[in-house]
Amino acid sequence: MLLTPLEWQALALSLKISTVAVAASLPLGIAVAWLLARKQFPGKSVLDGVIHLPLVLPPVVIGYLLLVVMGRRGVVGEWLYNTFGVSFSFSWKGAALASAVVAFPLLVRAIRLSLELVDQRLEDAARTLGASPWRVFYSVTLPLIAPGILSGLVLAFARSLGEFGATITFVSNIPGETQTIPLAMFAFLETPGAEESVARLCILSIVIALLSLFGSEWLSRRMKKRMGLS
Repeated sequence: MLLTPLEWQALALSLKISTVAVAASLPLGIAVAWLLARKQFPGKSVLDGVIHLPLVLPPVVIGYLLLVVMGRRGVVGEWLYNTFGVSFSFSWKGAALASAVVAFPLLVRAIRLSLELVDQRLEDAARTLGASPWRVFYSVTLPLIAPGILSGLVLAFARSLGEFGATITFVSNIPGETQTIPLAMFAFLETPGAEESVARLCILSIVIALLSLFGSEWLSRRMKKRMGLS
């Protein structure tokens, strides 16, 4: 099954955008998950609802909101462009931002569940031995939630690969710049005689998703064995 140059381009761009989206959102995802799992504060339920809103909103709505806020004439986007020359509109950076937004709830949820399962007596014991809060987090909490972080990363990566609605609304469907695998499939579906390209990209998407899931499961088992959890 050989891919055409345009299909290779869509594949490479999809992997690039999904990787950047997941890597950029990971630190914030860990921080938000820890906040929701460990702290009680006014408005916690509101924050939780906002974080999970992309799971229930139509992707087109998310894309429109990103356009209003982060577009070249948006509330934040105009300031970023005038101040730093950074523009998310109609670029792969905007596609990565859209993918990060729609995948963020899955990342946070997986990490939060792992944090809630951690025995906090282990953290308390480290504190009694004189460890600082940061030292406790890096040496005790982070290794214990590593399988959950990995699961969240894979779920977010897979969701980013499949993102369509928010991306096409925010950054359009530009070959070589924003045309990921789903957008390329959409373009091919509208092109007479391009059924083979659609089928190839469909199979490719399934293969990548399965490899990601199997790889995540294998790495998760390895981590648990190293930590003596199984």
